[in-house]
Amino acid sequence: MNPAIVIPSYWARDDRPTDIGELGTYDHVTPVDRPLPELETCLASLDKVRGVLRTIVLLVAPPDCEDSARARVEGICRMHPGLNPMIVGQEEGRLVRRVINSIAPSLSAELVSLRGYGAIRNMGLAVAAALGHDVVVFLDDDEIALDPDYLLNAVYALGKKNRQGIPIQVKTGYCLDREDSPYVNTEKLAWCDRRWSIGKEFNQLMERMLSGTRITRANTLCGGCFAVTAQAFTQVPFDSTITRGEDLDYLFNLRMHGIDVWFDNEWHVKHLPPEIPSHASRFLQDVYRWAYERKKLEACNQTIGLRRVTPDALQPYPGPWITAEVDRRIVTTAIRRAIVGPERPEYLKILLFGRSQARAWATGMSSRYLSLLTYWPRIMESLWDNRLLARRLVKLGTARLAWRRTNVEEAR
Repeated sequence: MNPAIVIPSYWARDDRPTDIGELGTYDHVTPVDRPLPELETCLASLDKVRGVLRTIVLLVAPPDCEDSARARVEGICRMHPGLNPMIVGQEEGRLVRRVINSIAPSLSAELVSLRGYGAIRNMGLAVAAALGHDVVVFLDDDEIALDPDYLLNAVYALGKKNRQGIPIQVKTGYCLDREDSPYVNTEKLAWCDRRWSIGKEFNQLMERMLSGTRITRANTLCGGCFAVTAQAFTQVPFDSTITRGEDLDYLFNLRMHGIDVWFDNEWHVKHLPPEIPSHASRFLQDVYRWAYERKKLEACNQTIGLRRVTPDALQPYPGPWITAEVDRRIVTTAIRRAIVGPERPEYLKILLFGRSQARAWATGMSSRYLSLLTYWPRIMESLWDNRLLARRLVKLGTARLAWRRTNVEEAR
């Protein structure tokens, strides 16, 4: 196998929250002036991992600080030459888009880009395909690898078949928190958060998967500990419309195509997320997310050639979150948070206006993913092992790293 580690890295001029509901709003961003960025800690952990062939860093930054973010990321990557790092920013992204436009000129540029969770993941798949990598291992920049065999565990059993003869094309592991626990802490939940916590259902699922055999069928997917083969990713793209939770949404997309995700209880990373700048912004993203998820599944379940994805097949988690039950949870949580806690006016706006706006938006966007499905296999076929594109990407993504590293060494 020829795996590549793909790391999306989100940067901004500072860590102030963006406008609620704005496209390009992420769970966390790294300020360009942060002394020790999360990406540095992540790459330092990979230095101890055996068998790393290439690390692709997807640089996500707004135009007003893209140059300074690029300089920071280049500086970090130069400190880890053994990872064979390659940066994919806007310049590299434009090269990929040119090839895609030649295949699907009417396809929206937002579907494969460096803006929006799903589109960013698609860019990682596109670059990996152009470079001929038959396995993509996704790792988030606020996570660290704990085991020198991290990559060996990532590809373990991939391409094989289980005892029932079902191929293993996609795998997920799990995240440990700062206390080294794989479970969601439900002991200190505030009154206003109890209806919005996934803890009970998620912990039931994790307990079942961690106590089983090493490889079991998964109902969830951890985007920061996730490996997918070319057999799967050349057929199934991420959904660029989803506001967040693109990893779990990808599990739904895979199941639509008859592809299972498998859980490896011996493969894990440690998650060290920074503080959330705005809980109200994240909540509104989730309101849009679950409204869209339900409408999308309704549309796809009625589409000939795709398999049905139902809540009953996704118990104990995330089944309840793709039913009408989520509407009641949204209302209850918005009311409670509008009564107590910070950002109360924002939660009141979500309760009065945000919910209905999310439902209207979800209805209008519910079939958008189907248009990408039409083109994706042809796009991947055009990108796969595209040597001309690969040379240009490598030249742009690594040449400056090599040039600057050489000059630094000569200066010494």
